[in-house]
Amino acid sequence: MTETRRNITLGAVLALATALSPAWAADYPTRPIELVVPSSAGGGTDVMARNFADAARKYLPQPFVVTNKPGVSGGLAMGEVQRAAPDGYKVVVLISELAIIPHLGMVKFGVQDFIPIARLNADPGTITVRADAPWHTVEEFLAHARKNPGAVAMGNAGSGSIWHLAAAAVEQKTGVRFNHVPFQGAAPSVVALLGGHVDAIAVSPAEIGPHVASGKLKVLGVMAEQRLGGQYANVPTFKEQGVDLALGTWRGLGVPLGTPPEVVAVLRETTRKAVAEPAFKDAMAKTNLIVSYMDGEPFKAFMADQSAYFKKLLTTVTITK
Repeated sequence: MTETRRNITLGAVLALATALSPAWAADYPTRPIELVVPSSAGGGTDVMARNFADAARKYLPQPFVVTNKPGVSGGLAMGEVQRAAPDGYKVVVLISELAIIPHLGMVKFGVQDFIPIARLNADPGTITVRADAPWHTVEEFLAHARKNPGAVAMGNAGSGSIWHLAAAAVEQKTGVRFNHVPFQGAAPSVVALLGGHVDAIAVSPAEIGPHVASGKLKVLGVMAEQRLGGQYANVPTFKEQGVDLALGTWRGLGVPLGTPPEVVAVLRETTRKAVAEPAFKDAMAKTNLIVSYMDGEPFKAFMADQSAYFKKLLTTVTITK
């Protein structure tokens, strides 16, 4: 092969590789990417986002920079990104509230207003109390609430949040009535419980793991189809305790509609690789966050199903905001 032919062949190969590589085709990213988290620092959503940002460094020339923007049950952050320039430099952590708060009239956008990158995580709900609380089971807790309607202060991550709705679903299933106390995220609700400002909280296992391990908090039941592992292995499900309820949160990544396909491809490929990293899986396990990966298109269908489910559920649940 002559030198000229060799150079032409090499050039053709490089051109083909460039055409097939979304990163090259989009020339993206050339600056840091803002990862907007719709909750306070320290909660499960924030921890997951930071775990992901760390794992993704290996696969992109620019880092994800986490920004916390709690408010409106996640609607503040998700709305900001939904309205942002569709250039791939603002990515939002989509949370289960995206399938809820549009049906409460809290926001004017919904699951259809984002391009989903991937789902990363899914966790069941719990009812958690202080370790010195007099209740040891869901049955005992509900019996007390039934005798004292409206007196039990039940903290949640914000009006219209998944944990507000989870507690309301417990009411609907059992006939009890709580005094719902909203906070701007799960982490502040945990602090309130530790401080004795509320009697119980609806929350995911991730937000309470260290406090359960230290003996400050105890979990009365998990809203899952089956028991969890690790430090929650001995905690019975709600179904085991006579309440037919399985409900939880999920978290993923999304970008505004109109984001170029090549940019979406880069983000999806990066996310797939980052979630498969052993370091990401280990970090998630240490904080009791369940890795539950789902690619972009299946995630889109899943979110649509969740939106339909919660829209129907909300017709049977009274939520006072």
